[in-house]
Amino acid sequence: MKVLRKATLKVRDRVRSKMERDILAEVNHPFIVKLHYAFQTEGKLYLILDFLRGGDLFTRLSKEVMFTEEDVKFYLAELALALDHLHSLGIIYRDLKPENILLDEEGHIKITDFGLSKEAIDHDKRAYSFCGTIEYMAPEVVNRRGHTHSADWWSFGVLMFEMLTGSLPFQGKDRKETMALILKAKLGMPQFLSPEVQSLIRALFKRNPTNRLGAGPDGVEEIKRHNFFGNIDWNKLYRREIKPPFKPAVGRPDDTFHFDPEFTSRTPTDSPGIPPSANTHQLFRGFSFVATNLDQEQSIAEIRQSSTVNTIVQQLHGTNIHFTDGYEMKEDVGLGAYSVCKRCIHKITSVEYAVKVYDDGKYVYLVMELMRGGELLDRILHQKSFSERETSAVLCTITKTVEYLHSQGVVHRDLKPSNILYVDETGDPESIRICDFGFAKQLRAENGLLMTPCYTANFVAPEVLKKQGYDAACDIWSLGILLYTMLAGFTPFANGPNDTPEEILARIGSGKYALIGGNWDTVSDAAKDIVTKMLHVDPHQRLTAPQVLRHQWIVNREQLSQSQLIRQDVQLVKGAMAATYLALNRLPLAPKLEPVESSSLAQRRGMKRLTSTGL
Repeated sequence: MKVLRKATLKVRDRVRSKMERDILAEVNHPFIVKLHYAFQTEGKLYLILDFLRGGDLFTRLSKEVMFTEEDVKFYLAELALALDHLHSLGIIYRDLKPENILLDEEGHIKITDFGLSKEAIDHDKRAYSFCGTIEYMAPEVVNRRGHTHSADWWSFGVLMFEMLTGSLPFQGKDRKETMALILKAKLGMPQFLSPEVQSLIRALFKRNPTNRLGAGPDGVEEIKRHNFFGNIDWNKLYRREIKPPFKPAVGRPDDTFHFDPEFTSRTPTDSPGIPPSANTHQLFRGFSFVATNLDQEQSIAEIRQSSTVNTIVQQLHGTNIHFTDGYEMKEDVGLGAYSVCKRCIHKITSVEYAVKVYDDGKYVYLVMELMRGGELLDRILHQKSFSERETSAVLCTITKTVEYLHSQGVVHRDLKPSNILYVDETGDPESIRICDFGFAKQLRAENGLLMTPCYTANFVAPEVLKKQGYDAACDIWSLGILLYTMLAGFTPFANGPNDTPEEILARIGSGKYALIGGNWDTVSDAAKDIVTKMLHVDPHQRLTAPQVLRHQWIVNREQLSQSQLIRQDVQLVKGAMAATYLALNRLPLAPKLEPVESSSLAQRRGMKRLTSTGL
């Protein structure tokens, strides 16, 4: 609900409020926020809008720093349809920025805040007011020579640039310098952007609005035909049939997790509305509005019905419910960098679980299976050896799990043996579980590279060290390291505790390792072949999870030797592990996650949202 006090609104703000109401009442589009009701009292105006629980794009961008090209393509495609709809109604939006783009609970966008929009503009007519957010203004808006709907496509380009790079294309130390840069500065194009992206950005950043993509007689069709949007099915997109790249985690209908705490932490108050002047009453005549919706009664009935279910979920969100009311906490079973894992018992069923407890001032509890069989790392170090056939069975189970994760768009990024456990003490490969998804990331671009390295001892791909970014091939690299260690009995890149960090990092970066001597003299050629292909330095030539599962060393497991493989002394292996950890700890630490307001994006905007200007 948007509430405005009539008496405190300046004259231009009163006009904007009435304009916003008129536009929202006229517009009906899947990617534009819907106005359900508008009414007024003697002192206030009320707009009842969609409540979009996914928050705004600004908050998500602050957390992510930048998006993948596939992410950006999806958001821009939906945004292009919304802007085209406004333009077809003769409306120039004029205030496009991440703060005004909201996400619904499915992850689709909706644009909001039409206070600066201009209505009833024909393609041949121009608006001359200086309004919008400076950094997103088109040159023709800055110089006040008149602007049309093509000004929105410049702002569209600014938003695209910011989402892809985490920075604005034209931003000076003050308003004057920013305006000068918009009018004259040469665009600095980051070379990590794909050719299609660079082409679209350049086509949108034409200072002559008549040459700008989207400003021609075909309008938005020019943008839709661009190669960057080549794989978009626009009809499916309009029908919301394309799955969004990011689905906000939402619980209760009134969750505000994805909104800026600057606002949600405030206590809602209803301040008295001072009666406005007679002229104000005249301006807001006819302000009240009710959206007609034949499905509304059915929707209300569904909401009422749904409120009677999921009582457990509602209890978990209750302010008086504590974890220990339902579970009895026992001893520690593991300790991580950001959490502690304990054994716990459900008080009603007496079933044992493992609970991971995150302490960030307010405890967060994750209840999972209790891994009674312990870590795979301990199994490797305390048993004399695995046979080659046992090793193949273990790798097959783990790779099937990784294949499933990758099919769901998830990369684990920390597949060291201590994150692979047995659910029981049988040692059966089918009892293996992968845990600890603290470094995991969802891949949202088919060719998107992840840009946040996480370092874990021996299990680090060379492209991570070279900071080239990495994708699902990283997990295969880690499985290759695991396979090497199980077969050889020692790690590939550290021979012992006396290896220097420089030596270890050089070996990891070059991908050099030994496949001769020791167990390698008795291991099958098929085993050496799969190790080599899983540890290939080039991630594009590395095996994928399905290819690993089709490899003859996995498929023809029954033909492999059951002879026990010899390995080095336990302490020597542990020393090599410790030396590798020491080497990697000398690398720059991964950045510590801070609140959204600490992000460079938020700080760049003065710890607050960019304000819109209208003069």
